[in-house]
Amino acid sequence: MPDFYPWIELLMNGGGVAGAIICSLLIWKYINKKKVVTLGLELNSLYMKDFGFGLFLGGASMTLIFIILLFAGQISVKGSLLVPDFSIYSLTFLILFILVGFSEEIFFRGYIMKTMEDRHNSKWLLYVMSALIFSLFHGMNPNVSTFGLINIGLVGLLFSYMYDATKSLWMPIGYHITWNYFQGNVFGFPVSGTDPHGLYHITIDSSVKLFTGGNFGPEGGLLATFLILVGLFATSIYCKKRGSGTFVSKY
Repeated sequence: MPDFYPWIELLMNGGGVAGAIICSLLIWKYINKKKVVTLGLELNSLYMKDFGFGLFLGGASMTLIFIILLFAGQISVKGSLLVPDFSIYSLTFLILFILVGFSEEIFFRGYIMKTMEDRHNSKWLLYVMSALIFSLFHGMNPNVSTFGLINIGLVGLLFSYMYDATKSLWMPIGYHITWNYFQGNVFGFPVSGTDPHGLYHITIDSSVKLFTGGNFGPEGGLLATFLILVGLFATSIYCKKRGSGTFVSKY
């Protein structure tokens, strides 16, 4: 494959994602007639700590899934763990997943939840509709599974909670970026059914799809369900120490 191909792929896919970000922000500003920062994009030291926690939690969650599956013998690594296969994809997909994290959180959490809030919907409906639309958005992905869509809806609820508890998009954006990047471009799992370009090349035991998620990736397995719930618990503890309290909201 030509060396320039990953950059073309980034230009095509990343350009579309960047366009989605711009459209969401323009609609919020000129149709909803609100300042962009009110979506939850304000910059300050506390929100940057939230961003760092999100980055850590997303990466740590996917790392635990990899370790558990590896030691359970449900995946095997081709080559040595000490010799990761760095490639141009390691950089281009980092840029792409950063754009995806911003794009999907700005729309599915920021735009949808804030617009529904302005229409005086109940908090439970904000959470459910944001997560449901987020899950359905992935319904056309390759190798999609019912359980995978349930888990995507569940992680959508986690993102909604992060957004609600911190009044900011920074934590869910951070988690979203590293969850995707570690999944596909570090550990070599499919990401929501799409092909990986990982630092490690793995073989997945096709007989235990309930745990591995099969060709849809870990998001289609029970381990992801468990780690998403752990993420909810960890976020709750973090927010209590942060001083915002659990599930305290202006909605």
